[in-house]
Amino acid sequence: MANKTRKILLLPGDGIGPEVVAEVRRILEWMNKTKSLDFVLSQELIGGASIDANKVPITDEVFYKSLESDAVILGACGGPKWDNLEFSKKPERALLKLRKELKLFANLRPAICFKQLVDSSTLKPEIVSGLDIMIVRELTGGIYFGEKKRNDNSASDLCIYTTEEIERIIRVAAHLASGRTKKLCSVDKANVLETSRLWRDTTNKLLQNEYPDLEVETLLVDAAAMHLLSRPSEFDVMVTENMFGDILTDEASMLTGSL
Repeated sequence: MANKTRKILLLPGDGIGPEVVAEVRRILEWMNKTKSLDFVLSQELIGGASIDANKVPITDEVFYKSLESDAVILGACGGPKWDNLEFSKKPERALLKLRKELKLFANLRPAICFKQLVDSSTLKPEIVSGLDIMIVRELTGGIYFGEKKRNDNSASDLCIYTTEEIERIIRVAAHLASGRTKKLCSVDKANVLETSRLWRDTTNKLLQNEYPDLEVETLLVDAAAMHLLSRPSEFDVMVTENMFGDILTDEASMLTGSL
């Protein structure tokens, strides 16, 4: 029986993106050739590269092509060259649009310390050896997508989460934890933020009802940042909201010696 055709859109983007995606393309072409798969590859511009060529971070044509593809492989968006553009025209706007419209709400970010890279970490080998953390970052809600206002003297960014948004990301993290060591850490800032109090209440209720066998730890985000450095090997799956996840995953990546 013939393989089903799968449309894969490659968006190399900016910076190191084209170099990385070029290697991905080699792998996909090798799989087509040696495994008799039927990936149909196409490539388009996004981010700063699209701004230079088309004056916009992503064209309507590329956006709709993304929606119609079975998979989208993105390299990178942005760089110093485009830092002075106004926010609505920055390369990263293309990335945020794709995340929202493709409903990419669950961002899985592993931090694995391979033995060959132990000495590349800035932490002691005995702290990071064998590290294998999966951080699940909520990607389409929170302060990044809330209403933004600014005048001459003030600015605001609205942070909003619904119970539905929280429940769906917690279920993803809990499902992953169930197939690993059954340890899950939820990160919030419930001592200050109302959205975090909703996050914590919703998380606790869902886990008690649907995943009672998990070992659950709840940390404030500032404490989580500290514990990632002091006891990283004690974490397995972590889950958090959009902005906290953005920061903590960059911290976790450097535990391994490489972003």
